[in-house]
Amino acid sequence: MKKNAGKPVSARRRALTVLLAVAGAAVLGRAQAEDELRFPGEDPPHKIVYQFNKADPGYQDHVIFSIGAVLRKYGDDVKIVVVAFAEGIHILAKNPGREVKEEIRQRVASLAQYGVEFHACGNTLTALGWTEDDLLPFAQYVDAGAADLMELQEQGYAYISW
Repeated sequence: MKKNAGKPVSARRRALTVLLAVAGAAVLGRAQAEDELRFPGEDPPHKIVYQFNKADPGYQDHVIFSIGAVLRKYGDDVKIVVVAFAEGIHILAKNPGREVKEEIRQRVASLAQYGVEFHACGNTLTALGWTEDDLLPFAQYVDAGAADLMELQEQGYAYISW
């Protein structure tokens, strides 16, 4: 037996330590490989849908901050959809009918570049007399925002509302 810091270490214990280290590395490597094996178009492990339906600047700041925080935490392992309707639709308009802070407009456009989807309620567009042409290029038209929220939840999206 070999002594180490005053305690005997047997060959059996050294072999077990090496074996556990190799097994741990193999498990870690397999877990990382599984993360990397997601096929294009395949859903990530996390999906979240935000309801965005108010014109209040404080509300908008909080929701946009939360979306950014989730994106920073999960990166490519999360799919985020924002369903805008009622007074919240103005964040997706080329020429909003309500005041939208320029900072909010920039943050929304930035989030879209990072893969966050923004869905615009067709019922709200109709009520405002708008068409899809009134929306920013990254906004996706949906017939009804409430139905979109329900369908996304049925697909496993976690639902966030303020």
